[in-house]
Amino acid sequence: MILQKTKLLFWVLALCAGIIAGTKRFDNEVKKIKISENKRFFADQDGKPFFWLGDTGWLLFSRLKREEADRYLTHRQQKGFNVVQVMVVQALRTVNVYGDSALADRNLGHPDVTNGASFADSVQYDYWDHVDYVVDKAREKGIYIAMVPVWGNAVKSGKISVEQARRYADFLSKRYKNKSNIIWLNGGDVRGDNFPEVWEAIGSRIRAQDPNHLITFHPFGRTQSSEWFHDREWLDFNMFQSGHRTYAQDNDPKDHRYGEDNWRYVENDYNRKPVKPTLDGEPSYENIWHGLHDKTQPVWTADDVRRYAYWSVFAGGCGFTYGNNAVMQMRNPRTHKNPDGKTSYWFDAIHDPGAGQMGHLKKLMLSKSYFDRVPDQSLVANDGERYERLAATRGKDYAMVYTWTGREIKLNMGKITAKVVNAGWFDPRTGKMTNIGLVENRGIKTFDPPGEVRNGNDWVLILEKQ
Repeated sequence: MILQKTKLLFWVLALCAGIIAGTKRFDNEVKKIKISENKRFFADQDGKPFFWLGDTGWLLFSRLKREEADRYLTHRQQKGFNVVQVMVVQALRTVNVYGDSALADRNLGHPDVTNGASFADSVQYDYWDHVDYVVDKAREKGIYIAMVPVWGNAVKSGKISVEQARRYADFLSKRYKNKSNIIWLNGGDVRGDNFPEVWEAIGSRIRAQDPNHLITFHPFGRTQSSEWFHDREWLDFNMFQSGHRTYAQDNDPKDHRYGEDNWRYVENDYNRKPVKPTLDGEPSYENIWHGLHDKTQPVWTADDVRRYAYWSVFAGGCGFTYGNNAVMQMRNPRTHKNPDGKTSYWFDAIHDPGAGQMGHLKKLMLSKSYFDRVPDQSLVANDGERYERLAATRGKDYAMVYTWTGREIKLNMGKITAKVVNAGWFDPRTGKMTNIGLVENRGIKTFDPPGEVRNGNDWVLILEKQ
C-alpha cells in the first residue's frame, strides 16, 4: 500500500511539474499575435512586426510519429518558418500513425478522448494527446500551428450537423485557448457557400470561447475568404488559395479567377472595407504537376514559388504560405511505396530549394520599416503583364521592385524624399545584396538586372534613403 501511494505521489508531482514547466516555456517562447494598428499586418503582443511565413504540413498530426514531428518542426524552424498549417480532422474516419481515432463513432461532435494524461513524451495516450504534443513542440520552436478544425470534404459529405459542429468547436476552443501558438483556419479547401451554416457555427463558436486567437477561413482553389465572410466578426484576416494550375485556365477578373496572377487576390482584398490583412495561404506547391494531377505535365519549381511569394507580398500581403507536394501530405514509406521513384518522401523534400529561399523573403521584409509599407505600382514606368509584370512596394524611406524575368526596370523617381538614393540588387535565390551606388532621385531612371532575361532570373531592386 505504501509503495502504491508513493508511486501515485510520484506521478502527481511529475504531472504538476510538467504543467508548471510547460506553462513557463509557453509564456517565454511564443507570444500571441494580433492584427497591427493599421489593420494590414500582424504584430506580436509587444507591437513588433510578425511576418507570416507558413508551410503546409497538412497531415502532420495524423501521419508523423512524435520523433518525426520533432525532426520536421526543427527543420522548418531552421529555415525561418513561423507558421505550419495543419488539418486537425481530415475525415470522420481519421486515425493517426499510432492507430488512435480522432472521433468516436465518426461523430464530429464526439472527439475520442481517453480519460487520463500522458505523463511523459514517450507515452502515446490518444489522438488528442498526440496533437497536444505536436502543438507544444512547435511552441518550443517558436512556430504557430494554424489549425483547420475539419477539412472541407468531411463537411461536404453531409454527415456533419450544425449541432455537432458547435460541440466540436467548443471542445477545440476550450482545449487550445490557453496555447499561445494557435491560429484558427476555419474551412479547408472548400467554398464558403458549401454548408455555410457549418462554417458559421465553427467560426462564431470558436470566437465566443476563444477571443484571443486569430481566425480566418481557408477556401477552395482560386477563391478567397472575403467572398463570403469578410464582414464577419469572427474573421480577423483574409486568406486565399491561388491554386496549383497554370495560365491554361481561364483568367476572368469578373469571376475572380486570376490564374497565376495571385497578386490580384491581394489587390481585391486590399480594397475592401473594413480593412483586414490578407495572404496567399496555398499557391502552387513546389514539385507538384501543372494541372495538379496530370503527371504528363511539368512540375512547379522553386522559381515559380518565388514568383508567387514576391508578387503577393509586394501587392500588400501580410505574409505567404509555401507548400511542397511531398511535405504537405507527409509522404513516407508507411503510406506510399513510391514505386516509380518520381515523388520524394517528406524527409527528403524538406531540403528542396524553394523552402530555404522563402526565408530570404522574410528577412528582407523585416529588414525595412514594416508597418508603413504599401503597394505602389506608380513607381513603375514600364509595367508588364503576366510573367513580365514588375511588382512594386515602398515604405517612407525605401522602395522595392520585383522582376521575375530579370528584364529592364524603369522607375519614376522621387517617391522617396531625398536628392539621391542608394540602389542595390537583392537576389531572392541566395538572399545576397549587390550594391549599385547612389542614384539621382528624379525623373525616370533605368536599371538593368544581372544576367539574361528569362523566366526565373528574378531580382529585387531596392532604393533606400541615405
